Amino acid sequence: MTQFNDTNSSWSAEKVDIVIKSLANLRLLADLDLVPRYPHFGDKTYPLGRCKEIRDAVFVLLQEKLPQSTDPGLVLIRDMLSKGTVLKKVWGSLRDEYFQNAMVLGDWYLDVSNDTVNPNKPRVEVLPLIESQFYNIASFEQFVKIARSYWNVEVYRNDICPALAPFMPLIYVNEKGVSWMGEANDDMLSMVMKSQFFSAKSILSHLSTPPEAIVNKWQNALSQLKHNSFIHTQGDPLVFCEEYRVKQYHLDSIFRDRVVMAFLELPRGL
Repeated sequence: MTQFNDTNSSWSAEKVDIVIKSLANLRLLADLDLVPRYPHFGDKTYPLGRCKEIRDAVFVLLQEKLPQSTDPGLVLIRDMLSKGTVLKKVWGSLRDEYFQNAMVLGDWYLDVSNDTVNPNKPRVEVLPLIESQFYNIASFEQFVKIARSYWNVEVYRNDICPALAPFMPLIYVNEKGVSWMGEANDDMLSMVMKSQFFSAKSILSHLSTPPEAIVNKWQNALSQLKHNSFIHTQGDPLVFCEEYRVKQYHLDSIFRDRVVMAFLELPRGL
């Protein structure tokens, strides 16, 4: 697994508490806007499942308030930025137990949605990145391991749209029998392209074909869609992985965008 790089910046425990307090105040401001917009996530009540929306909202607030703020915690963050440290949004594995959207400031992990899995946890957590156990997703095997337990799903190989499989090799089926295809977020698309589709080929080689009932349901749904070669072309997904690698589609952002547009035509769940 890939750990983010440290930059040798440091805060004392006292300064960390100050930063936590300031970020918690921003989180409260974000909640005022987000709660009416996202009261539920499926059958879960806010903030459960809303780590991305919360992280993004607080990130925007930081951009707005950092330049002129006299808030002690925001001043500490601004001072670090003035020394060349970068604040960025990240998504990845937290302790290989669940997926998390957070921020990284140099060698510090800033989680402003720490309560989106367990609402009894503090809203904000700030830790040295090396202690946070936050990692980039480095393989589909790692991703699938987390997805199975975190989302409570079975995961199968994407034999349904094999021309999409080099980018999106997974079919998920939840406990209610609802299925969907993935994974189409920017981080996973970047990973599969950097691997020249070998990461997709690896997981496709190990996963089972979806149950016949799931396949039939998808075939019926796809037959209702306007013809799209990414969606309707049949074949071996492993062969498509090799074809895309040879044609260097891992270097072709236009081709990737066409894949994503085709994916967006698919049902979100069947």
